[in-house]
Amino acid sequence: MNRQVIIYPGEDGYWVAECPSLPACISQWKNKEEAVTNIKEAIKLYIDVLKEEGRPIPEDNLETVLVDV
Repeated sequence: MNRQVIIYPGEDGYWVAECPSLPACISQWKNKEEAVTNIKEAIKLYIDVLKEEGRPIPEDNLETVLVDV
């Protein structure tokens, strides 16, 4: 299963990774690679909990557009 993740520099030199289709899934780490590893784990765990509770798994329907300003 693929999920779109946004990654960006946060405070104090940390990288923030978040999954917009799963708002509870946000992670941060000192480097991009670990931030991505952590968000993958957060997504897996969150989806497991949704399944265990019989709740629907939100679709990943994010669309991004790069605009020239």
